[in-house]
Amino acid sequence: MPTDAADFASYRFSTRDLPERIRLPLWREHFGRCVVHADIEPLSNIPIEAHASLQAVQGLRMLSLRGTSMRFERSQASLADGDDSVGVIFCSPGISQLSQCGRDVELRAGDAIAILHSEPAVVTYVDGLQFGLAVPRADLEQRVSDIESLVMQPIGRRKEAFRLFATYLKSVLKARALTSPKLRQTVVTHIHDLVALAIDECPALGESSASAVMAARHDAALDYITIHFQDPGLNVQTVARCQGISPRYLQRLMASSGTSFTERLNELRLQRALELLTGSDAGRRRISDIALEVGFSDVSHFNRLFRIRFGDSPRGVRLARRGANRAVQA
Repeated sequence: MPTDAADFASYRFSTRDLPERIRLPLWREHFGRCVVHADIEPLSNIPIEAHASLQAVQGLRMLSLRGTSMRFERSQASLADGDDSVGVIFCSPGISQLSQCGRDVELRAGDAIAILHSEPAVVTYVDGLQFGLAVPRADLEQRVSDIESLVMQPIGRRKEAFRLFATYLKSVLKARALTSPKLRQTVVTHIHDLVALAIDECPALGESSASAVMAARHDAALDYITIHFQDPGLNVQTVARCQGISPRYLQRLMASSGTSFTERLNELRLQRALELLTGSDAGRRRISDIALEVGFSDVSHFNRLFRIRFGDSPRGVRLARRGANRAVQA
């Protein structure tokens, strides 16, 4: 599927419900020859299992793959499709092996590498989840000076640009941002910028004002807040320090999405409190204990914010839930 696809397209293939005798032929034909333009060979005698999904928009393809071990070969004959895109392959977790231009590389969990689709290549998928994307070479050549010197060079997960890139991709997939015509072009441009930063030997990103870097740092900060919001001591300084940026820069990032750090933090805490107050065991827990569990150290402050957000007190919401449950049981 070419990277110049005009609109959003989604493709899924799974051998799960196929008879064993036709799994490999269909996998080779529908996925290997028609989608990735590569020959596929299984590496074991056990029945093949394969689950793949692909999303494509203009300027970008993204593919995820899980299954039994197999070998993909993009031979000289396959190059007739004219695909000159640059691929980036992620291995998470598991092992993959790649060969191209006389180089052999093994990827392990968390690693990534760039390859050329205009050159023959062999990718051996061993286990785990493999994720890859492809962007037009012409778009990358506007951002890096010598693409051929950067391919087949393992990209370690410790590289800052790569970590931000991975976090941004995770956010894009979770939010299904590519399905939105309004967001699509911005997301694709950000991915092109972040691919270039990840594969190039760029200096530390620092507090860059580049939109792609700011978007990736914003998503990384939101991920951190989402994981740690129940910590009563969580504040701007803590999050900024863990992200390697200043508190002021973090506040700028939060403001760019139309909310503040405090608003985002309180929303996560209040939504979790609502879940606990309306859950099956809510009646056995004190409201003050729930407030403390979600990160509020001041119960009065919690009650006030909860009423503003949901239009009722925590006690009122719990009583209303009990009444609804009794009505259903009656």
